[in-house]
Amino acid sequence: MSLPMLGQFDPQFTGYMDEVMALYRQVYRTRNQWTFLVNGTARAGIEACLSSIISPGDRVLVPIFGRFGHLLTEIARRCQAEVINIETEWGTVFEPEQIADAIRAHQPRFVALVHGDTSTTMAQPLDEIGPLCREAGTVVYVDATATLGGMPIEVDKWCLDAVTAGLQKCLSGPPGSSPLTINDRVAEIVNARKHVEVGIRPEDFSDADGLIVQSNYFDLAMLMDYWSSKRLNHHTEATSMLYAAHTCAQEVLREGLEAGFARHRISSQALRAGLTAMNLKLFGNERYRMDNVTGVFIPNALGDGEQVRTQLLDDFGLEIGTSFGPLRGKIWRIGTMGYVCHKANILRCLSALEIVMRRNGFVAPPGAGVDAAYKVYKQ
Repeated sequence: MSLPMLGQFDPQFTGYMDEVMALYRQVYRTRNQWTFLVNGTARAGIEACLSSIISPGDRVLVPIFGRFGHLLTEIARRCQAEVINIETEWGTVFEPEQIADAIRAHQPRFVALVHGDTSTTMAQPLDEIGPLCREAGTVVYVDATATLGGMPIEVDKWCLDAVTAGLQKCLSGPPGSSPLTINDRVAEIVNARKHVEVGIRPEDFSDADGLIVQSNYFDLAMLMDYWSSKRLNHHTEATSMLYAAHTCAQEVLREGLEAGFARHRISSQALRAGLTAMNLKLFGNERYRMDNVTGVFIPNALGDGEQVRTQLLDDFGLEIGTSFGPLRGKIWRIGTMGYVCHKANILRCLSALEIVMRRNGFVAPPGAGVDAAYKVYKQ
């Protein structure tokens, strides 16, 4: 990010843009032409996708298994969609047939769902949902903010039409840029609403018949022209964030996607073994836990757990999270994402947590957490 600034249409910089597109096609495991960045945090990518494809009155099915399903609902409603929700208990996910039944019952134009919801630490399997949406003629959008780079995302193989993410989770980058990918099916929907602002509009351009996208900044049709050889002067790219996104993708691919997935998976297994050995109870359905964040019930002796969180941060420089809604003050969430997802950090976390809990009235078997984690790593 400390590289010199370049003009947005400097050939060297547009070369970086093309490289970013190629790199993220590999990260997303897709051949989609339209794989690029939206300036802003992960939510910017979500808003750009949903606001560009959803027209007022479109029916959108949003399955909710945590906080971020509610977020997708909020954004879709702001797009004036007719939103249909199905919900499941936090700590569980949906079976494919539940999604299929809802599609048959409501005939939505779009399905919008989260891959890994960090509020519940659950990951929704997508390998069957994408194909059943494709068969039904329904477009599927996926929020992969917390999983890209840490868990498999097979965009083409799983028939996912649009997927967005952020840099700050498993990609180990700073927040401020959102990599997204859309296929030709979505690009056709977007271009059917294409309107180019006066002042940068080519003389031979005619607006599409569809409704204009409400947001200018998040209008994917103009963003696509910006990232294409047309280089439409739509906005000024966030130069340093593009450098960061470029490096994030390079590092993920340098390690190897499968190696990175294994590192996240093994680290979570070690952490969970350690927590269990400390007589703590893990949250959620074991089969569907994310590979990069773990939920654990707060012992009754520790109240809402805030004192433990504060002391971990102040005394050991370790931050763990609480949760939201019905889980706030009931579970801690411990992330094992990206650069921090290494053996030394897992062992430090378990050791520090044991000490701080003991100081606050919950005594775990001394050293049991670290010993259990060591066993996982030795395997």
